Amino acid sequence: MIHTLRPSLFLASVLAVFLLTTPELAVQESKAAYLEHAGYVRSVAVSADGKRVLTGGFDYSAILWDRKTQKPIKRFDDHDGAVNAVAFLPDNRTALTAGDDGIIRLWDLVSGEELRRYEGHEGKIADLAVSPDGERFASAGWDRSLRVWAVSGTADPLVIEGNKNNVNSVVFSDDGRHILSGSYDARVRLWDSETGALIETFEGHEVGVNVVAFLPDGLRGISASGDETLRIWNLETGAELENYHAHEGPVFALAVSPSGRQAATASVDGLIRIWDLAKGGETLLLAGHDGPIWDLAFGPDGAYLFSVGSDGSLREWDLYSGGEVGEEPTREADADRLPLPEHPGAKQFGKCAICHTLGPDGGKRAGPTLYKVFGRKAGTVEGYNYSPALENSSIVWNEETITQLFADGPQVVTPGSKMPLQRLNSPEELNLLVQYLKEVTQPQ
Repeated sequence: MIHTLRPSLFLASVLAVFLLTTPELAVQESKAAYLEHAGYVRSVAVSADGKRVLTGGFDYSAILWDRKTQKPIKRFDDHDGAVNAVAFLPDNRTALTAGDDGIIRLWDLVSGEELRRYEGHEGKIADLAVSPDGERFASAGWDRSLRVWAVSGTADPLVIEGNKNNVNSVVFSDDGRHILSGSYDARVRLWDSETGALIETFEGHEVGVNVVAFLPDGLRGISASGDETLRIWNLETGAELENYHAHEGPVFALAVSPSGRQAATASVDGLIRIWDLAKGGETLLLAGHDGPIWDLAFGPDGAYLFSVGSDGSLREWDLYSGGEVGEEPTREADADRLPLPEHPGAKQFGKCAICHTLGPDGGKRAGPTLYKVFGRKAGTVEGYNYSPALENSSIVWNEETITQLFADGPQVVTPGSKMPLQRLNSPEELNLLVQYLKEVTQPQ
């Protein structure tokens, strides 16, 4: 069955009027946010007791939050790339993180100690899923493989191959016997989690599948795709049961409530839609994120939903009231706080500001502060977790070496470092950036 409920972005902007005649559909705007990551927040998970939330970000870090206070408890920043996936274990004391560096880490959330490391993927890891008993977990990689690991690390992982493109999502069934995966090859696949045998392939999406989930009855699966749709599948017959046009843009995030009565989706449009899976329609529209939303997670009671996105925020929504939980955000936009904003090089520094500050405090960004960078030996800012490539570097930063870094790229100048590749459009723009940095990074 194809559903044609297609609320547009224009409709979202005038829903205050629309609600006067459609009381069952509500829209709420954001009022609050947990703010601590620098840059995109890519992943979110909620502990089984509902007391803590874990997020992973573009800033190479994972942050553990106290849900009651909306304050960070601990930061884990040992990854050498964006943290794309986070997952609590059932004990609420340990959690997994994984990301662009292709490494999975197991953390003690009390001490902050890394307990174990799992390596094997040949590329970025896009998703993690923990089995219901907490003894195994699965990972989805951009090396086109799935892997099922023993949390204890006492055995080699089960490697599952057969996807025709990168794997974006993986989830265990409630009984732990099966896993569902979604790939850029536009297919959803059902696997035996013990043997890795392929049970069924589900075709229908027009482009890559970004997220998959089981419904609690174990008989149905659900998937979201770049083709703007949300689809429900009969896992026994392979038939497509429902097809919703979910968003005006690729659907990046999907979560199913513990009861299985509701699903939440989010997209590049910055909107969250709540779906009634029994009645087959949309019941709530949540607006607040400024830009794409990358991940969603229900609380264990299904009454709350957490969302993260490219605006750097984690947000919590009360689904009974339709409102956002917490205080007003207080972070001021970095672009409005740059020194010498009238300098022609300030605009070029906007790209760098995602990872670097200009003051003595590094601000927990993905990169070290650029304060006093001219004349400084690479890899020497105290307290920053450098890659070995920069810790052992002989480079001294000056006008020549910084220019070379942008002209040739970090893969040439600092091979093996965490530094992402950045491009400027012309030598003139590069010169303006370097001159700007010379003026604003020195003590006044």
